[in-house]
This record gives sequence, structure tokens and C-alpha cells, in this order.
Amino acid sequence: MNILTPLAIRIGSIPWLPRFLPQITAIDKLIQRISRGRVTLLMVAGLPNLMLTVSGRRSGVPRTIPLLCVPHGEGHLVAGSNFGGAKPPVWVVNVRAAAERGHPVGVQIRGRSHHALPREVVGEEREEKWRHMLRTWPNYAKYAERTDRTIPVFLLEPVASDGTAVSEAP
Repeated sequence: MNILTPLAIRIGSIPWLPRFLPQITAIDKLIQRISRGRVTLLMVAGLPNLMLTVSGRRSGVPRTIPLLCVPHGEGHLVAGSNFGGAKPPVWVVNVRAAAERGHPVGVQIRGRSHHALPREVVGEEREEKWRHMLRTWPNYAKYAERTDRTIPVFLLEPVASDGTAVSEAP
């Protein structure tokens, strides 16, 4: 957190902000490309973030999206909130497909890349992780109020050399 974090939280709660998501994402990707992943809009705001790369479930084409994340253990939590939109963001179905197939996704944080195994958390575990995420980004609660769907939460655990999640490595 830094002095801009409360401002970012306030801006992130604006109901019409999702209309500008494509422009915001494009600007963030440009900043990250120029800085080689060392600077992001969320970083400037004092918020943890990552670049998620996941292959399309049908096309196989890798796509990269900047996301707010919440550190958790060795990995990171991400939410398919879409600012509380009626539909989840497209990356959610691709991450679900990767998780079902046991395929890792790409994660880049501050210019450093690694692979992670995604796992959708559900039930009681999801509620516990959701409360943890709200401490970093309280707007998730507002997004949940805006939609009838349950916002999916994924745990991205770094992959060990043997292909298992670091938390499972011997």
C-alpha cells in the first residue's frame, strides 16, 4: 500500500468504470511492455498485481491480461470479478480449462516470470480466501453486490521442478 491506494480503491468502486476497461488494460500493457514488466498501473497505486498468460481453451492461443492479485502462501489469489459484470471475464473459462487439464498458466510479477498451477477454490475454502482478498481490495464486496453470479476465485500456485505445485513438493 502507498498513499495512492485509497484513491485507487475509490476509483475502482465507480460503477461506470468497467466501460473503460479495454482502454485501461491497453494502457497498462503498454506501460508494462515499456518497463519490461517492472511498472504497472496497479503497482503505482500500491496494489499487488500480476500478468496472467493462459492459452485459449479452444484456440490454444496464449493471451495475457493484467490482474489485481492477492499474495497467499507461495502463490496468488485472483478473482474473476469483471467489476461485478453479469458475465465473468473471458480469461476465467480459459483458466478453468487449464485447471481441469492440469496445465500451468504463466505468471509475471515485477518483470519475473514463472508457471503456476491454477485451482478454483469453492465452498468454505472460497469464503475464507474471499475474506482474505477483501482486506487487499474491499471493492470485491461491491462487485459481488452488482452481480447475481458467484465471483470465481483462483489460487495460482508456483510450479516446482517436478511439475507439482510448490505447496505439494516434497
